[in-house]
Amino acid sequence: MYTKILGTGSYVPQKVVTNADLEALVDTSDEWIQSRTGIKERRMSETENTSELAYQAALKAIDAAQIQPEDIDLLIVATVTGDKPFPGVSQILQRRLGCKPITAFDINAACSGFIYALNVADKMLRSGVYKKALIIGAEILTKITDYTDRNTCVLFGDAAGAMVIGESEKAMIKEVVTYAKGDLEGLLTMEGYPLKKDFKTPDNGRPFLQMQGTDVFKFATTVLPQVVQELLDKAQFNIEDLALIVAHQANKRIIDKASKTLKFPTDKMYMNIENYGNTSAASVPLAIDEAIRSHALKPGDTFITAAFGAGLTWGGALIEL
Repeated sequence: MYTKILGTGSYVPQKVVTNADLEALVDTSDEWIQSRTGIKERRMSETENTSELAYQAALKAIDAAQIQPEDIDLLIVATVTGDKPFPGVSQILQRRLGCKPITAFDINAACSGFIYALNVADKMLRSGVYKKALIIGAEILTKITDYTDRNTCVLFGDAAGAMVIGESEKAMIKEVVTYAKGDLEGLLTMEGYPLKKDFKTPDNGRPFLQMQGTDVFKFATTVLPQVVQELLDKAQFNIEDLALIVAHQANKRIIDKASKTLKFPTDKMYMNIENYGNTSAASVPLAIDEAIRSHALKPGDTFITAAFGAGLTWGGALIEL
């Protein structure tokens, strides 16, 4: 039993937040942001919650796959910014899309979340129990971003990306790997609800994401080329056979460094970070959908997608369209 991509879709909110907008909020500049991250602008959702972004991306992927919602028997959403702690975004989507009662659940692996969802869906379809899976990465990171912290507020944006995968007579999704190394040092984290004391909730401010940028950069620049090489070795592919590498869009400098380490042309490292910033679990499926729709990826092309994020988590997939 093998699997393949049947269709992709993506969606971003209308509101554009430029570097100039952030200059009015914190001590930063367009030159500072672009030189360190490659980001020019990002999107912010003011009226649509995570499930709405996911819904719009899902509709496009279902249409591209030329199937109906009732054909889907597995629905996985990767997110750290669900509408609520529960129910999950996946369960909200199951009803909104008009799917039958099916297996639907969320995955929390931060920026690696979509790769995790792809890995789980691929293995569940290969078992023969499921036939078609809808997997989505959707985030509204602006909900958990502190716009007084200039080191983090310039990085993040909101988006959703979706993919339908199904059975195949040939192994098109050739290899998928995922890993985690527990972040006990708090390099990239966000505090949760506090423990009760004497049946009372201690006073605490609204939590926002926190990041130790230098350490996260070192982690990302190490694991990104490693996972690409692992996928090539497992599938017995040469890097020259790849049409593109679609990496998580966290920072242009991370992608540039991976390009040099792998000796892979920078112009074949797909990048859209300048338009969207870091959209966490939405980053990879958004970039894949754009690459397909712009014909940067064409039927018959083989590419690698890879991600890394809080957890610490990382992973990748080698796929033929």
